[in-house]
Amino acid sequence: MTLMTLPRGLYVITDSQLIPKNKFVTTVEQAILGGAKVVQYRDKSHSRTLRYQQAHALHELCQHYQVPLIINDDAELAAQVNAEGVHLGKNDLKSDAIAQLIEEQFWVGVSCYNQVTLAQQAVMQGASYVAFGSFFASPTKPNATPVPLDILQQVRQSIRCPIVAIGGITPENGKLLVDLGADNLAIISGVFGCSDVKAAAASYARLFE
Repeated sequence: MTLMTLPRGLYVITDSQLIPKNKFVTTVEQAILGGAKVVQYRDKSHSRTLRYQQAHALHELCQHYQVPLIINDDAELAAQVNAEGVHLGKNDLKSDAIAQLIEEQFWVGVSCYNQVTLAQQAVMQGASYVAFGSFFASPTKPNATPVPLDILQQVRQSIRCPIVAIGGITPENGKLLVDLGADNLAIISGVFGCSDVKAAAASYARLFE
């Protein structure tokens, strides 16, 4: 897959607590059919075998639909399944981490929480996109530090790469974040916690029309 930049739109993040193992790929497929433009594989289990199997199957699915797959916090797994990118948290940001991943031809996303300076540093090192949140109360991370809405405007004025917003985003409050400068809305439970995953994804995808 040859893509120059992160596609704008719905960015879904998998959750092993919400997606049944026996329906893992088909559930993510429903999100893509509903309009997801980016998929991040996020799994905190200790089973390397399961993680490889799921990530490999997801990458085949994403290749079919021409949707990039980002692997959370695991560059080795990303390389094994030929994923398009790796997402790093603050604790994963060693001085040369981004440069090494870019050299290996990965997109690199960085969680910046509520820190504009961290985003600026990440972009200077070559980050492909930066993520901010939690903007609203999040069922996935209830203890996350709240992020003021105006941070999107601050970041939009100072950097040029895509900005991803995350945390408690609903189809009702998501449009505000898009209007303030978010290029992508990262959603977990708002899509995968719903009985109709395709319809839930579509309700977010419409915010970008």
